[in-house]
Amino acid sequence: MLSRIKDLATTIAPRLIEIRRHIHSHPELSGQEYQTAAFVAGVLSSSGLHVQEGVGKTGVIGELQGTGEDKRILAIRTDMDALPIQERSGLEFASRIEGIMHACGHDVHTTVGLGTAMILAQIAEEISGKVRFLFQPAEEIAQGASWMVADGAMDQVSGILGVHVFPSIPAGSIGVRYGALTAAADDLEIIIMGESGHGARPHEAIDAIWIASQVITTLQQAISRTQNPLRPVVLSIGKINGGRAPNIIADKVQLLGTVRSLHPETRANLPNWIERIVASVCNSYGAKYQVNYRQGIPSVQNDYFLTQLLQSSAEEAWGSDRVQVLPEPSLGAEDFSVYLERSPGSMFRLGVGFKDRVINYPLHHPQFEIDESAIVTGVVTMAYTAYRYWQQVS
Repeated sequence: MLSRIKDLATTIAPRLIEIRRHIHSHPELSGQEYQTAAFVAGVLSSSGLHVQEGVGKTGVIGELQGTGEDKRILAIRTDMDALPIQERSGLEFASRIEGIMHACGHDVHTTVGLGTAMILAQIAEEISGKVRFLFQPAEEIAQGASWMVADGAMDQVSGILGVHVFPSIPAGSIGVRYGALTAAADDLEIIIMGESGHGARPHEAIDAIWIASQVITTLQQAISRTQNPLRPVVLSIGKINGGRAPNIIADKVQLLGTVRSLHPETRANLPNWIERIVASVCNSYGAKYQVNYRQGIPSVQNDYFLTQLLQSSAEEAWGSDRVQVLPEPSLGAEDFSVYLERSPGSMFRLGVGFKDRVINYPLHHPQFEIDESAIVTGVVTMAYTAYRYWQQVS
């Protein structure tokens, strides 16, 4: 069966390159993936899948029913949205849309999902249950997975697989990770309220900007002294709003940031920990404060069995020297984790780096580029893992 899947992937490889380049040239932002969704639906329909559009606003579901009597459903999820970045790759098929680019590889993910559907549709007689392909919108704003789940995308799903490009490893390689793959990502707002005054008489005011700077510094210092260094926490303040004029002491400052963590126990304690530090600093200088902590998406925690299945399938397909067990998680976030609250699953890393280049630009870079030979690697890995899922899961 592996040889058959590889032959099918080689046959459709030129078409997959066309699909990827079309999607790359026509990127759409989160929640606006109308043309991409229509294109995806057309490819799925032409491959014989049952297609449902408008799932999770602009998402698409394609279902493939195998010939067996197994009632379980294996989901395969890929995402479709692009980023608000001006492309500077210089590629012939670069983005035609000003200020929007597929800089995170979602064009590749979508292509891998379509290629997998095209292959599995041709070997449906070897599949015992149902495969549900989820083409998700709005991953970049961490909302699309929740939209899809709310519309029933995970109903009765018994397992789910996902893929994400990884420019740090060369094309032709696969990376798997047991346990934590990505971090939980939470939103933080801190409001410091002081008292306004003349810039020449700071002793008559309570300087919210200065106190805000103390809050930022104290939070960063406290992480290294009060948080377990084996359980990483990253707190970044990315936006500061405050002040009215250069010679007026600000009476109010808003800090906006993100908090990343890997361990659920650590994450649960972070809101109280942050508030205690903010309260201590503000009380010291007579300011008032408000802390708003909003839990976002949880950490992706890969299921052991499905990760092992991915690893063994990839090793059989490509050889153990081309399959890496990644030693470290990423502190980036992925709303694939939302699906894992409904079903066990695993996401693998697809190497897309050029072997002969000194620099492979990272994700979200305006010059991000992938070695397109990786697409077949991703399709074969996903399709063969799905085939073996039905052979081994009881």
